[in-house]
Amino acid sequence: YNLDVVVIPTNKEVKRIDYKDLVYATKKAKFNAVIRDIISTNEVGRPVLVGTSSIENSEILSRMLHKRGIKHNLLNAKNKAEEAEIVARAGEYGAITIATNMAGRGTDIKIRVIGTERAESKRIDNQLIGRAGRQGNNGSSQFYISLEDELLANHCKKKFTKRDVKNSIDQIRKEVDKAQRVVGA
Repeated sequence: YNLDVVVIPTNKEVKRIDYKDLVYATKKAKFNAVIRDIISTNEVGRPVLVGTSSIENSEILSRMLHKRGIKHNLLNAKNKAEEAEIVARAGEYGAITIATNMAGRGTDIKIRVIGTERAESKRIDNQLIGRAGRQGNNGSSQFYISLEDELLANHCKKKFTKRDVKNSIDQIRKEVDKAQRVVGA
């Protein structure tokens, strides 16, 4: 809207660590890596919020965790009363919560955030990242992307191959940023 923007400083210093995106050739390889990260984080008791771009992806991850016998909560905005209760427990010791990126906005919970892909809008990613490390608490965010993700497959000008995953990770990350600026603008 061409309006001036005023940045308001945070109440407490942000201690969150935002890691660089991890890139995989296929969605299957990406989801397997996400599951390994969830398990290793859970083993030390850290609560985890896994943000997905769709209900379908959240259900895929839920099935993968069920197969491994790992207790978790699935939050997919189908039941508002249940959603509030799940979000309230998301920061508890060892909690694993899988949700679509839009679930639980504005909630102050102490968690680690794992994003299963980049959204078309950087703003949506920032909302997900912002759920970790609020009010001076420790936290981290980690995004996983694959060459098969919609943003890369449909909106990046350059098409990447499996070989590029090893040799051109920084270029892939830059293309994702460009696509988000164009598509999410």
